[in-house]
Formats: sequence, C-alpha cells, structure tokens
Amino acid sequence: MENGVERESGSMMFSEEELREVSGLKKGGDFIEVTCGCTSHRYGDAVGKLRVFSNGDLEITCECTPGCNEDKLTPAAFEKHSGRETARKWKNNVWVIVNGEKVSLSKTALLKYYNQASKNANGAHRSHSGRVCHRDEFVRCSRCNKERRFRLRTKEECRIHHDALADVNWKCSDLQYDRITCDDDEERASRRVYRGCTRSPTCKGCTSCVCFGCEICRFSDCSCQTCIDFTRNAKA
Repeated sequence: MENGVERESGSMMFSEEELREVSGLKKGGDFIEVTCGCTSHRYGDAVGKLRVFSNGDLEITCECTPGCNEDKLTPAAFEKHSGRETARKWKNNVWVIVNGEKVSLSKTALLKYYNQASKNANGAHRSHSGRVCHRDEFVRCSRCNKERRFRLRTKEECRIHHDALADVNWKCSDLQYDRITCDDDEERASRRVYRGCTRSPTCKGCTSCVCFGCEICRFSDCSCQTCIDFTRNAKA
C-alpha cells in the first residue's frame, strides 16, 4: 500500500477466463501486459505492447518498426501514431490478439479498470467522452535540470505531482513509480507533446484536459493556497 492506496497485483487483476488465449500476456506488480496493435489501410498493422494498470491507466509501447522509440503512449496517441484513418475511436480500432484473431479492446475485459476509474471519480474534471482527464505535467529536477513526466490519472498520482511541484529541491530519484536517475535522458521533444488529452493527442491545453481544481487534484490536508481556496469554495 502506498500513500493509503492499495494497488492490486497484476496476477490478481483478471481471471484466467478473461485472459484465456490472449497473446503476449505478462503479469507485473500492478499491471498486465499483452500484445496489441492498430491497423491502417495505408500502412498496415502497427504492433505494440499494451500495459493495463490496476488504477485504470493504459500505456502502449510501440513496436511498429525496429527503430521506433515511442513508449508510454495513450491508446489515442498510439492510434494516431499508427496512421489509422478513422482516428478517435481507439476502443474499437486498437486490438489485441485472442486465439489468433484480432479483437477490439471494447470487446474484451481489458478495459474494466479504465471504465471503473471513470465511474469512481464523481465530480472530477471530465473530457467530452466522460472520462476523468488531467493531462500529464512535467517537473524539473533541481540537480540535473531535466524535466520529468508525471501522470495525473488518479488522486494518488495527482498528490505525488502536487507535492513534487511544491518542493523546490525535488530531484529525479524522488520519483516513486519510474526508476529514473539524473543520468537518464530527458524525454525527446517529439514525445513530450503527447500529454494524454482524450480530445487530441498533441493538444497544448484545452477544456478537456486542463483542470483548475477538483476533488481529485486538490487536498483538504494541504496548506497551499490553491487547496485552501478549493476547500473553502467547496464548503460554501
């Protein structure tokens, strides 16, 4: 349990029946990984590895070509990266292989944590699709001056980013979930533009992904002015 939130083990997330005959299956600490892909009529199949996390996050590492270094893509970003002509329907367009056949994510059990995370975040900022949406943010290391990515999909992750942003001495080794040191390269500019907006993968900030305060990203036990103002307004 971390910060009061218990993360479900990857080995316990799905039943054997739900994962039967799914290709590329691997189980990690709080995620499972499977082979996935997206088909473009022009470019053919782009294949990758989908990680499904117990907190609802979905991340894809692209393997479309041997030299492709795109990782931690949202399904929407992977869909666009693959060249899919009818984008913005990633639940139908991104597939996994079950018993040798391509099956849309929407027809599998793999989205159950993603869907549950959306339902549980009542009152939070939401995209037009109804999913809770806070875009990824970056914090600069006080030692190496490199910016590091923070995912803000859950209250726990928002708190980690909130505390890092408030810490003028924050450093790479303080990042809890990614084993990053100051020696690791900073994300490439071409990757940094993907920040998790569900409306547009390369969005620079819109009403779908920029939140100005909600119960997910503000904290009653924090004494910073933004949290104090939010708590005061919520009680008004």
